Amino acid sequence: MELEQLIKKIEPLDRNAMKKAVDRLNSLTKPQGSLGVLEDIVIQLAGITGAVMPQVKNKVVIVMAGDHGVVEEGVSSAPQSVTPQMVYNFLNGGAGINVLARCAGAQVKVVDVGVADPTLNSPGLISRKVRLGTANMAKEPAMSREEAIAAVKIGIEVAQGEIDQGINLLATGEMGIGNTTSSSAILAVYSDAALSTIVGPGVGLSNEGVLNKIRAIETALRVNQPDPADPLDVLAKVGGLEIAGMTGLILGSASRRVPVVLDGFISGAAALIAYKIAPQVKDYIIASHLSQEPGHKLVLEAMGMEPMLRMHMRLGEGTGAALAFNIIEAAVRIMSEMATFEEAGVIMG
Repeated sequence: MELEQLIKKIEPLDRNAMKKAVDRLNSLTKPQGSLGVLEDIVIQLAGITGAVMPQVKNKVVIVMAGDHGVVEEGVSSAPQSVTPQMVYNFLNGGAGINVLARCAGAQVKVVDVGVADPTLNSPGLISRKVRLGTANMAKEPAMSREEAIAAVKIGIEVAQGEIDQGINLLATGEMGIGNTTSSSAILAVYSDAALSTIVGPGVGLSNEGVLNKIRAIETALRVNQPDPADPLDVLAKVGGLEIAGMTGLILGSASRRVPVVLDGFISGAAALIAYKIAPQVKDYIIASHLSQEPGHKLVLEAMGMEPMLRMHMRLGEGTGAALAFNIIEAAVRIMSEMATFEEAGVIMG
């Protein structure tokens, strides 16, 4: 399916189901609105799915992996070799995302959409490599427009494949050394904020390292001149393959009326591109948490989103989203398991 056709399939929320969800929530044995964000979540899920009592029993975190040529500029304290090493860690179940996904009863799937290591291979890996990492965006476009679109389409296909197998709640995860640099560049295209307020330390840069990272982003923006009116141009010139993959995950999920839970800053940058491509996609996204990366707050504000959690996390991988799975499941169980006033024989006033 072409991207334009898919975007047309992203429909408005089901307002009738949302009204019925509000009515049921108001009939439960509690003061109206007293469960706050839990109520907001289940109303949104009703609108997404059309079900007054939605279910989220089948959950998956999709970890998109890709490398960034801009690491040549010294923008990360970790070497690029960490990306494939962490991919194997995910596949072996030993990473933070694996632990938190197990806590939530969720699967973890890993997609190689652009890891620079040509030998990366494992039976559990979904290998959909577009190219061996992006080019150095401080010198040239990170990738061609065709490559960016190919990576977005991979995300769409992965999301739809999971949904076809019964998944009803997806989360965005990522791995790619250097990806906070690309995410900061994407945000800078769409924000009036100074780079000094957008750019953070990533995996642990010193103050001088952050200044160098800012210089690399300034150079990339000057060299490439990404067009904010064309989000695919922005993605191609200063984005990442895993960011493009997550953009597709979000679009693909929304086109099938399945909620997608956003992780941190890099996921947020992908969501911002998806939002600029198809603004209606926002209704299908749940923002899990507020990352410690300074740009994340600005990304969420650009889309008018409010995060559920403030846990001072900055690991990525989908960890914040997996943690939020538990809260989302709590919301739907309140809706389906809590007694109404009539059922409980409680008479108010």
